[in-house]
Amino acid sequence: MKLLDDVKYDANGLIPAIAQDEATGDVLMMAWMNRESLEETVRTKRAVYYSRSRQKLWRKGEESGNVQEVHSIHLDCDADVLLLRIRQIGDAACHTGHRTCFYREVTDGGNGYTEKNDIIFDPKAVYKK
Repeated sequence: MKLLDDVKYDANGLIPAIAQDEATGDVLMMAWMNRESLEETVRTKRAVYYSRSRQKLWRKGEESGNVQEVHSIHLDCDADVLLLRIRQIGDAACHTGHRTCFYREVTDGGNGYTEKNDIIFDPKAVYKK
């Protein structure tokens, strides 16, 4: 697959992938992909990332049910960042239960945050491990 060879992975064999809601344009999250997760994502049209903390593939929604259908994949001009245009199934992309991982807006010249109260699920009830 040409894409797998064209991507410029970092020294750890990873590339950042931004998930964007294809209907609204909202940036929902950023995660890492390796060659294997990218190949599976292209093949299944479901977002699969690489978890650096768990050192394994992370099939988005495998525990929460909040999967991401991939509508298109875009490679940036330097071939070192991916943009996944997705349909978020289950409404919440963030493991904290928020719709987006970017729910905190920086305020006060970097000394504070305003948080959106858009929690869709209780993480303690979903992630029981």
